[in-house]
Amino acid sequence: MTTFDDRERSYEAKFAHDADLRFKAEARRNRLLGEWAAELLGKSGDEARSYALTVVSSDFEEPGEEDVFRKLASDLEGRADAATIRAKMAEMMDVAKHQVINEVK
Repeated sequence: MTTFDDRERSYEAKFAHDADLRFKAEARRNRLLGEWAAELLGKSGDEARSYALTVVSSDFEEPGEEDVFRKLASDLEGRADAATIRAKMAEMMDVAKHQVINEVK
């Protein structure tokens, strides 16, 4: 095995690890967004948890985060505007990344 083979394996492992962390952070962000939106909608307890799971599931409709945005924008119509939702998505992504990274350590 050459140094280049070792280096290639190392890069592949890092890529896989980074992709896994990104997936976990996006799922966590979506759950946090769902909890935030549930509160705005007046949901609590099991109903809020169930709603948060629908937000997580909405991310599997298409690549990217627009499917999540559309769900939230539709559900929160009159309660939160597009700018507020996008800002909350960015904020929750930062929170989710921090949480996921700290869990890995």
